[in-house]
Amino acid sequence: MIKLLIIGFIVIRCCINTASFAQQTITLQFRNTIGNELLQLGNTYKNSFGEDLVINRFKYYVSNIRLINASGKFIDTHNDYYLIDEADSTSKNITFTTLAKQITGIEFLLGVDSIKNVNGVQTGALDPLNGMFWTWNSGYIMAKLEGIATVAKVPGNLFSLHVGGFRNGENTARRIRLEILNFKFQISNSVVIEADINKWFQSVHNIKIAEHPICHSPGNLAMQLADNYATMFKIVSVN
Repeated sequence: MIKLLIIGFIVIRCCINTASFAQQTITLQFRNTIGNELLQLGNTYKNSFGEDLVINRFKYYVSNIRLINASGKFIDTHNDYYLIDEADSTSKNITFTTLAKQITGIEFLLGVDSIKNVNGVQTGALDPLNGMFWTWNSGYIMAKLEGIATVAKVPGNLFSLHVGGFRNGENTARRIRLEILNFKFQISNSVVIEADINKWFQSVHNIKIAEHPICHSPGNLAMQLADNYATMFKIVSVN
């Protein structure tokens, strides 16, 4: 009888431990906007300076995702690289599992870290065929914004902002930290993250398309754009 009770206790204990370490699923849903308007490629918008613009391409890398628990400690997810592409709706959802039960924040790198940049051509999301690799500069474009603006005094009124650079003094990757208050995981949860393109032009720095329609190399303008796009994210809902 005593042996049966001991065995039963062990079985129950094992079940409790297994349940307490069950994996939870979380999906990050990226929603690109310009101001309060949902982005649709090819539509006409106004930026923060009242400049008319049509956005034809918007891409950026998200990598090194970490969760932050109630004690302020980081919980690493699988270390992977994702290319958020407005033209590909499936790319805007990132799903992974975690053992965490409750988190207070999410942190990720906007861009590609220096290790991947110095290791040459990669595959998957980092494949140069995705149009985010500078073969001439041997490095990745962290984020890309292209379109047409009447104020852009270049042929075709095109504006083209390719923000890259990873060396000391010109690193355009930015660590993003977003706060969540007492987020407890259910069976499956979605966190909706908005990225406001208006922040590219007016945030830490004022950058008008009329004055800077082109950015195709590392340097001061790229660094200022990176400072700006680091502020474009916010969590709008947890479902």
